[in-house]
Amino acid sequence: MRRLSEERTKILFEKLAKFIGPNIKLLIERPDGLYCFREQKDRVYYVSEKILKLANSIPPDNLISLGTCFGKFTKSNKFRLHVTALNYLAPYAQSKIWLKSSAEQQFLYGNHVAKSGLGRISENTEKYQGVVVYSMSDLPLGFGAAARSTTECKHANL
Repeated sequence: MRRLSEERTKILFEKLAKFIGPNIKLLIERPDGLYCFREQKDRVYYVSEKILKLANSIPPDNLISLGTCFGKFTKSNKFRLHVTALNYLAPYAQSKIWLKSSAEQQFLYGNHVAKSGLGRISENTEKYQGVVVYSMSDLPLGFGAAARSTTECKHANL
């Protein structure tokens, strides 16, 4: 496992900032210790520095993964978040959308969410901003991008 390059770190933090904004600092400096991001085979892992020090004794060829996979870099050098990062990003999300139970299944199958499926939406959500999607029972379901702002959703006739 190696450190992310400056360019890739910038790309990763820009993607995380879409969802959690300035709370990236809280993701790295947690109360239970410092955490960092490491890369192996274009995948980015979120790992505790304590565990990282212990893993240095393992030869790199024998190490498959370490920590939680946050996502991967594509061949065009774009970063794609994986659903495994959801539990770590959800508490720090700036914009949230809650779905009605009738729309949950459709969202989980990869379809868009219509206005009729929205239960609630956090205030000040901007258009095209990254959002964390929740069920009405506050269970994080996934990531998304808001196609409309909060004010547009309230006044839409769909």
